[in-house]
Amino acid sequence: MTRVYPAHRLVQAYNGWQKLFDPSSIVQKQQTIELTTNDNSTISFPIVCHSIFKSHSVGIFYTDNLFSHSFTLLLLNLAVISIMTRCIRFCLKPLRQPFFVSQLIGGIIVGPSLLARSTWYQSHMTSETTTFLINNLGIMGFVYFIFIYGVKIDLGLLKRTRKVHISTAILGIIIPTTSVLAVALTMRKNMDENLAKFSSLGSIASYLGTSSFLTIYHILEEFNLLNSDAGRLSLSISIIGDTFGLLVFLAFEATDIGEFGVMGTMWFVLSLSLVITFLLFVVRPAMIRINKNTAEGHPVKEYFVVVMLLGAFVMGFVTDFLGMAIATGPFVLGLVIPDGPHVGATLEKKTSAILGDFFLPFSYIMVGTYTDFYAMTASGWSALSPLIIMIIVGYLLKFFTTWISLHLFRMPLRDGLTVSLILNLRGLTELILFVFYMEQSFVKVPGFSLLIFMTLSLTAISCPLISILYDPTKPYMVNQRRTIQHHPPDKEFRLVLCIFERDDIHGLTRLLDISNPTENIPFEISVVRLSELVGRVNPLFIDHEKQQVPPNYQWSSTIDVLERHQQLKEPYMNFHFFTAVTPKKTMFRDVCELALEEEASLIILPFNRNVHNNVHSQVLANAPCTVAIFVDKGLLKSSNTLGSFQRSKYRFAVLFLGGGDSREALVYADKMLGRPQVSLTVIRFLTHNFVGYNEIEKKLDDGIVTWFWVKNEINQRVVYREVVVRNGEETIAAIQAMNDGAFDLLIVGRKHGINPILLTGLSDWIETEELGLIGDYVSSADFFGSASVLVHDNLGQQSVRAIPIGWLSSTQSKQLKSPSTRQSISSRGRFRELDLEDLSSEARREGAQTKGERLGEVDLKWSIGLKRVPLRARPKEFGLEELDLEEVNLFQNIHYN
Repeated sequence: MTRVYPAHRLVQAYNGWQKLFDPSSIVQKQQTIELTTNDNSTISFPIVCHSIFKSHSVGIFYTDNLFSHSFTLLLLNLAVISIMTRCIRFCLKPLRQPFFVSQLIGGIIVGPSLLARSTWYQSHMTSETTTFLINNLGIMGFVYFIFIYGVKIDLGLLKRTRKVHISTAILGIIIPTTSVLAVALTMRKNMDENLAKFSSLGSIASYLGTSSFLTIYHILEEFNLLNSDAGRLSLSISIIGDTFGLLVFLAFEATDIGEFGVMGTMWFVLSLSLVITFLLFVVRPAMIRINKNTAEGHPVKEYFVVVMLLGAFVMGFVTDFLGMAIATGPFVLGLVIPDGPHVGATLEKKTSAILGDFFLPFSYIMVGTYTDFYAMTASGWSALSPLIIMIIVGYLLKFFTTWISLHLFRMPLRDGLTVSLILNLRGLTELILFVFYMEQSFVKVPGFSLLIFMTLSLTAISCPLISILYDPTKPYMVNQRRTIQHHPPDKEFRLVLCIFERDDIHGLTRLLDISNPTENIPFEISVVRLSELVGRVNPLFIDHEKQQVPPNYQWSSTIDVLERHQQLKEPYMNFHFFTAVTPKKTMFRDVCELALEEEASLIILPFNRNVHNNVHSQVLANAPCTVAIFVDKGLLKSSNTLGSFQRSKYRFAVLFLGGGDSREALVYADKMLGRPQVSLTVIRFLTHNFVGYNEIEKKLDDGIVTWFWVKNEINQRVVYREVVVRNGEETIAAIQAMNDGAFDLLIVGRKHGINPILLTGLSDWIETEELGLIGDYVSSADFFGSASVLVHDNLGQQSVRAIPIGWLSSTQSKQLKSPSTRQSISSRGRFRELDLEDLSSEARREGAQTKGERLGEVDLKWSIGLKRVPLRARPKEFGLEELDLEEVNLFQNIHYN
């Protein structure tokens, strides 16, 4: 049995589907077929015949040749490109190369530039049928890629663009495009006939002047830069460029068809208008209805998903049939399907694996088979010099125009360079365009190979430079964290409250209530709802007072609960609402930037085991203020939903193991004592003979405990105990001994500054690093009781730190400066050995009734970078005229690296 390729297939291969021919003029001879085209020229082709075997092998045990079957070769090619791509990825990842570079290199390796030049490889790994299947599967990969990313694009981003986006986009498009076109027209005589066409030059010039939104998104997502400042700016600029580029592409496509007559252009415009009208007024309303009828948290019905996926191929067929690029129909269909967590997220989830691991590898093989660097070098400089000059001029002008435009808007030098490099990135979208150029004969194999080479080189060079130039965490990196201890007594307490799920809100509102907001120190709370970015490409950060929240991301029921709570607590609490839609890996950036902008002293994160752990760890490492992780086991269960107190008494406990985190926990617990219903037990853990302590940390711990006890000495609701242990096992035993299962809340420090002897032998027990060793233990299901847990951390971003001691009355200040008191603390270093008789009863009463004056607070701007600050230099600001340098070491801010 034989297969003879039809004559029109041969004309397609020879002439790029451009010249028409008369089928009736086909004359078959012995070894050739001669075709007569409409211009009466004759083309001779050999007859191409080969045997057709079964598509798959019957097995080597039946002496069958595995390499003679198309399906077997298809699977073998898929395996080879997949393994090769992963190996290249492993080698290039340390060099900060995107996955696209590895995929493209893998496709080039299996093409005629390397492996396909081998006779053995051609005879054993390729065949006409296999190549035919690979090319068609590659086109299907392109179609699905364009369709899915069309679904994920939010055209509403165009409405949110500002002056800097529009100006930079317009200048970055017009100047490079017009300049490249002008340069190309001067070299038109030296070009190939097809490349010299105005439609070809215009299309290539517009490609060099625009930036692909999909390409930039794909690389920014891989490098976790989507919600960075540079990432947001680049996406906003590129979507304007993509819109312009799409219009220019359609215009030049219509011009190209118009070379066969004006009627061709008219039919093209009419067909495109009918397709867009059908999609906008028939398909989109149906998709919106499906999106609305899908319940939150449930996927779209399987039937609708199948219809949408098949619809992408139908639209590809329609636009190809009408003479348009095959990817135009699927892309426009994707644009009319709603993005977001319902339809968009379902389509992405259903297609991500088959698209990335099955279709796209064939797309890269197809591109690799078209790429031949030997043909590029053989064609010589004279043939490729016009295209080379166009590419260099376009890339350079695009880069410098963008950079200068951003500089005029006073963007910092490094950030401007970063955005300019990002907007010059090239990726899979450009490969689809290059394949279209090949099909339209704008370029031939040498020109196509040059475009691939320049794309690969530009992206491979730009990505490491972006990583070197830009640090996305820099905007919220600070020398000193804001802490609860540093918070001024006459100013509102600002905090950021993070919400992942609707169920988080009940425990968090109760925690806010027991934190004791007052009329003197009201709470300004920035509530941010964190949603994972799925089914869309551009992240969102929405201030509810300034912007409208898209319907897919509404959380009105939660906001209503908080607003009712605010009405009950006015003027003690005031809520501001934000919505952040961003990839899970970079959620922490929105939280940290919000805390920095709002000047928050505390970030509260709800915790659920095995959920959002990456967010917690990143916030802990990068936050500009103290972070508290709240493990809710039913805090104050008898309270109503608005967090009002109904019971007469609540028992809280602080597990004080020392260090900056424990000091923050103790100060926060002290705030809660303002509630008359709260009783507090403070357990301080010390090592036997004080072994293993850092001297500075020990002095700071003694100071804060001294302050706390002096302030609450006559408070009958406060119990203070000290426990001496020798290792981690005794620490756990002491915690178990004090736990009677009746505590409502346990407050602990995470890990910084804890004497390691207190935790000896416990490192293997930890399951959740974000909670620390003790926090993880007391929040586990094995720990007796139902106490919720609040874990404090304030030293994750350590460079220069300042730890204030707190509030003491004026009489207490004088008593603490006495030689006997100072000697007692300095020599023995333990509060329980401090002779409190030195403090008169009058001083203790004053300490219990008045907040007095604050010891040791040093202005942050004045003290950054100093090791020790003699406060006598600024006596009037601190009221410590007589305090000497030794006292500064004990009672004022101690700075260390």
